[in-house]
Amino acid sequence: MIVAFSVTPLGVGEDVGEYVADAVRVVRASGLPNRTDAMFTSIEGEWDEVMDVVRRAVAAVEARAPRVSLVLKADIRAGVTDGLTSKVETVERHLAS
Repeated sequence: MIVAFSVTPLGVGEDVGEYVADAVRVVRASGLPNRTDAMFTSIEGEWDEVMDVVRRAVAAVEARAPRVSLVLKADIRAGVTDGLTSKVETVERHLAS
């Protein structure tokens, strides 16, 4: 499965990059395939391991912020591996033709 999620601290002001970095550190330390862009962090793995990483990423932000917003989108598809790369490659292939 691939999960794209965004963790946003609330009540800490406009500059939230430092808090978001705490969540991204958790994701990167997990060892699961992941990618971060301007809006979301995507992570790929089995349900339990991915959801555990999301939970820990939220907890890392929650430890420093009075309130946390979580947005999560999941692509649950058995038997697919390396979806983070292959899905993008498919789109790029269609753009090139």
